[in-house]
Amino acid sequence: MSVRKQAAEMQKRKDARVRRTHERLGMALMEMIRQKPINDITVQEVLDRACVGRSTFYLHFRDKDDLLFSQFDMFLEMFSTRLSVQKEASHRVVPVTEMFEHIGEQKKLYRAMSHAGRLNDFFDLAQDYFARGIERRLKEIKGSAKIPATELRTRGVALAGSLLSLLRWWMDRGAKESPSELDEVFHAMVWDGMKRSISSNRA
Repeated sequence: MSVRKQAAEMQKRKDARVRRTHERLGMALMEMIRQKPINDITVQEVLDRACVGRSTFYLHFRDKDDLLFSQFDMFLEMFSTRLSVQKEASHRVVPVTEMFEHIGEQKKLYRAMSHAGRLNDFFDLAQDYFARGIERRLKEIKGSAKIPATELRTRGVALAGSLLSLLRWWMDRGAKESPSELDEVFHAMVWDGMKRSISSNRA
């Protein structure tokens, strides 16, 4: 094996170890948030549950909040890019059904984040992630090529805001409506506006 291949293989193993460490720490923190207020959780308690050393933790994270935000980032990256990564052959711009199903199963965690005042942090981050993800998805869908880039960017921002408002409304009311129903409602709104825009840009 060449030196370059050996170096690449070593980096791959290192990356896998880092990923597993992040996963253990993230899972430990999320489990504890379901059990006690996040502000009462110490870094040492997270380390004990994850079986990770203090020095290892501080190689990757500044503090408990940094770990929490890394979990937000991971979740939002996954759902905001999912349709593009999977190259889904549909006109959906966000996997509303799948995301709402996942969050709807985490009501206790959602309430804990709300009580700790951390939901706004999540939604602020989510706005940026979904604005970029929706803009990317709109560019990929047939018929949008003639729409100016500034308009697609603006639509991405506006639709991300609508999506997150819908999510907050749904969760705050007890998640009564089916995620698939909300997926249909959201995308009907998306394409009602997009069809008019596509038609006007063809004229």
